[in-house]
Amino acid sequence: QWLSDRKKRALQKKDVDIRRRIELIQDFEMPTVSTKIKVSRDGQYIMAVGTYKPRIRCFDTYQLSQKFERCLDSEVVTFEILSDDYSKIVFLECGRFVEFHSQHGHYYKTRIPKFGRDFSYHYPSCDLYFVGASSEVYRLNLEQGRFLNSLQTDASESNVCDINPVHFLFAMGTVEGKVECWDPRTRNRVGLLDCALSSVTADTEIEGLPSISALKFDGALNMAVGTSTGQVLLYDLRSSNPLIVKDHHYGLPIKSIQFQRQLDLIISADSRIIKMWNKDTGKIFTSMEPDHDINDVCLYPNSGMLMTANEAPKMNIYYIPVLGPAPKWCSFLDSLTEELEENPESTVYDDYKFVTRKDLENLGLAHLIGSSLLRAYMHGFFMDIRLYHKAKMMANPFAYEEYRREKIRQKIEETRAQRVQLKKLPKVNKELALKLIEEEGEEQQVTRKRKQKNLPSLLKDDRFKIMFENPDFQVDEQSEEFRLLNPLVSKISEKRKRKLKILEELEAQEQEEEEEPEGKASDAESSESSDDEKGWVEEVRKQRKLLRQEEKVKRQERFKEDQQTLLKPQFFEIKEGEEFRSFKVSAKKQKLMKKTLGDRLKLEEKLGTLNVSDTTVGSKQATFKLKKSEQQKKQQEAEKQHRQERRTLRRSASHLKSRRGRGRLFH
Repeated sequence: QWLSDRKKRALQKKDVDIRRRIELIQDFEMPTVSTKIKVSRDGQYIMAVGTYKPRIRCFDTYQLSQKFERCLDSEVVTFEILSDDYSKIVFLECGRFVEFHSQHGHYYKTRIPKFGRDFSYHYPSCDLYFVGASSEVYRLNLEQGRFLNSLQTDASESNVCDINPVHFLFAMGTVEGKVECWDPRTRNRVGLLDCALSSVTADTEIEGLPSISALKFDGALNMAVGTSTGQVLLYDLRSSNPLIVKDHHYGLPIKSIQFQRQLDLIISADSRIIKMWNKDTGKIFTSMEPDHDINDVCLYPNSGMLMTANEAPKMNIYYIPVLGPAPKWCSFLDSLTEELEENPESTVYDDYKFVTRKDLENLGLAHLIGSSLLRAYMHGFFMDIRLYHKAKMMANPFAYEEYRREKIRQKIEETRAQRVQLKKLPKVNKELALKLIEEEGEEQQVTRKRKQKNLPSLLKDDRFKIMFENPDFQVDEQSEEFRLLNPLVSKISEKRKRKLKILEELEAQEQEEEEEPEGKASDAESSESSDDEKGWVEEVRKQRKLLRQEEKVKRQERFKEDQQTLLKPQFFEIKEGEEFRSFKVSAKKQKLMKKTLGDRLKLEEKLGTLNVSDTTVGSKQATFKLKKSEQQKKQQEAEKQHRQERRTLRRSASHLKSRRGRGRLFH
C-alpha cells in the first residue's frame, strides 16, 4: 500500500502471485474501516460507508472503478438506497441526524428526538420508520415533509426493523428479545413473538437475556431473526414457534441475515464467521472465516457473489459458483473458475512437508529447530520436501525396497481375495475361534427352522477383532483360572449341544403329530443336568489336586535352591561421630517407646532418674536427672583425667621449689 505506482508495476513484472491477482473493482476499499455495504436495485452501483473520516463511496460496476466519494459530518449507523440508482439515499447518523442525498450531493438534514439504530422505508406511503433508544417508533413522511404520530410500543428500546416486501408488515426487534409486528395501515400491533425464550434449547448455553440484533423477511410468510447470543431463528408468520434454530456457537451477535432462494439457503454472519445453511434442514452448506471482523454482508442479486464490510481497509469480494453465475460486469469469472477446476495449480504447501518433533528426531534433524530451514506451524514444522526426501534416504536407504515389497504383497493379496476363500482359523486363540464357528453353525440351523434373525458373530465384530490378532490376548490354558473354569465351559457347551438335539427331536415329533406326556422332557433335562453337575464337580476336584501337587513340587524346588545358595555377610557403614550399639539396646528403646507415659515414669522412678514428691499446696513436684550420652561420659572422664594430671604437676612443681629453698638456706 505504501509503494509508489512505479514500484508496484515493477513488482508485478517480477512476482507471479501479484500478476495472478484479480482486482474486480479498482481501489475497492476504505481509508480505515467499512461499516455498511449495499447494492442498488439496478445492480450497477455498489455503495459503502466507513471511516475515518466518515464518508460514502460509490463504485460503478460498468466502469469497474469509483464513481464518487462524499464526506459526512458524523459516522453513519446505517443507510438506505431509495431509488434504483444512486440518486436518492438516506443516512442515519450517530448524532440523531437523518441526512438526505440526491444525485448532485447533500440535499437536506433533520434530527429525530432519540438516538436511532435502524430504519426502514415504507414504499406505499413514503414513510420512514426509525427505531432506537426509545419505546416509540418515529415516522417521517417524505411526501408531506413532516413527522407523523409515532407508534407507541411495549419495548424499552429497539435494535432493528424491517418491512415485508409483499404485504408491507412492519416488524421490529427489541432489547427484551421480542419481535413486534405492526400493520402500517391501521397503526396497530398485530403480533408479538418471544424469540428469547425460543432461542434457548438443550444444546445451547446462553449467558444473559438475548436481544434481537438482526431481522430479515423472505417472501410473504418467512422471517429470520438473529439474537445477540449467536442464534438464528426461522419463523413462519402463522406460528409462534420457530421452524428451526441455528446456533453459531461463538456467542457473538448476529450482524446480517440474507436469503439465497436458488438453493434455499440462509446466509447468516456474526463478526467472526459467515455460515450458509439450508433453511429446511439446518445442514451447513459452507462457512467462511475472514482475517478481520465482519461488520456487514451483502449478497449481489441473482449471482454467487458475496461482499463484506470489515474492520479493515479492504472490502472482501467472494465468488462461489455453486450459488449462482457471476454478474454481467465480471462474467469472465466463470471461465476462470472452469480453468482452475480443469488445471489445478500447486498450492503454497505442495512443496513443503509437515513434520513433528518426533519425525525430526527419527530423521536426525532435531538440530535444525530454530533455523530458517524449518518453519514452526501448530504442533510441528514445515520443511522443504527435497530436504525431507534426502534426509529420509540417508536415515533409511532401503525404504524404497520395503515400499516396493509392501505394494507387491498388497497386489498378491488382492488377487487372492478374488479366489474361492476357505474358512481359515486366526493365528491367535484358534481353539476359541473354532468353538465360536461351531456354535455359530448350530445356532444358524436353529434360527433357519424358527425363521429368526441371525445374531452377529464375534469373529466378524470389529470390537473383538484384536482378540484374534494380537498375541497379548492369547488365552493361557496353563493358568489356574482357566484350568478351574475349563470344566464348566466344556460342560456348558455339551449341555447346549444336548439341548439343541432335544429341540430337533421335539420339532420332528411335532411334524409327525405324535404327542408325548407332559413333564417327560423336563425330567430328562433335570436328570441330565444333575449328571452334568456331578461330572463337573469331579473334574474341578481333579484340577485342584493337580494344582496342589504342582505347588508342592515348586516349594521343594525353592527349598533346594535356598539350601544351595550361600549366604554372604553384609557390612554396614556407621556415620562419623557415632558408636555402634547392640541391637538389643535399640529393641529395648522401641519397647520403651510403645509403653504409656505412666509406665515410663514408674520405670524411671525405679532407676532413680525421676523423683516425685508432694508439696504443701497439694501439687506434685517432679525432678529429673538427665541421662548422659556415651560421648558426654567420655568427655567427662577425659576432663577428670586432665584435672588429675594438672594436680600431680602442681604438686611436683611445689615440691621442687621447697627443695631449692632449703638448699639456699643451707648454703
